[in-house]
Amino acid sequence: MPTTPAPKVIPVPQLSDNYAYLVVNESTGDAIAIDPAEAGPLLEAAEQAGASINTIFNTHHHLDHCGANEELGNATGAPVQASAIEGDKIPGLAVALEPGQMVDVNGFTAKVLRLPGHTDGHVGYLFGKDLFSGDVLFVAGCGRIFEGTPAEMYESLNATIGALSDDTRVWCGHEYTVKNLEFAATLEPANAAIAARLARAREQRAAGQPTIPSTIGEEKAFNPFLRVTSPELIATLVAKDPAQATDPVSVFAAVRKLKDNF
Repeated sequence: MPTTPAPKVIPVPQLSDNYAYLVVNESTGDAIAIDPAEAGPLLEAAEQAGASINTIFNTHHHLDHCGANEELGNATGAPVQASAIEGDKIPGLAVALEPGQMVDVNGFTAKVLRLPGHTDGHVGYLFGKDLFSGDVLFVAGCGRIFEGTPAEMYESLNATIGALSDDTRVWCGHEYTVKNLEFAATLEPANAAIAARLARAREQRAAGQPTIPSTIGEEKAFNPFLRVTSPELIATLVAKDPAQATDPVSVFAAVRKLKDNF
């Protein structure tokens, strides 16, 4: 991947628990808005940062990630870029992006990662060491499987995202960290990384702070969806259901089903 400058990433809370992001080139003041659900907070954040939004990226077609595309586009003139697979579902789509494509914008080069599972055409955007993972990977969790299969979601997380360097920062679509870690602790009660991160997340939320970003290395230590080979996690599942298959995809599917009802 070509060398790119490191962006300034500004998380912008949206709705009740969503995050949109501004990816700012501090040299030029140009900014990309990722996953706008509400235009106003993004415009305000850009103004406070002395930045100008000139591009909009979406990770997927759910309206809490693209519902403000047209309002924000009308206010800024920024074109919308998103997955070609979801092109007919993305409001105001101007540029359809293909999986694996390298996108040059504002002095950055982003790689479009195909991440099916949550939705069929879900993509992530990798800017050097910054991954915008939408609703596929959360801190200590993953999104529900709406349009894909457990095997697809497993591959998105453990093959595509899991292959990234451990110091890659993860900027996800929702603030679900405390509940995700509380769930993770039921599967691996002896995992010290889970306990420590849960304590810190509770402190952060009590102080009104976001729990993002995390890193890929951190996620491998406490995210159950990246820990499907953990002996303790597997033992917990088998204790619940002695017939539980222990291959990685079956474990992943069982963990996702438990989380759906947690």
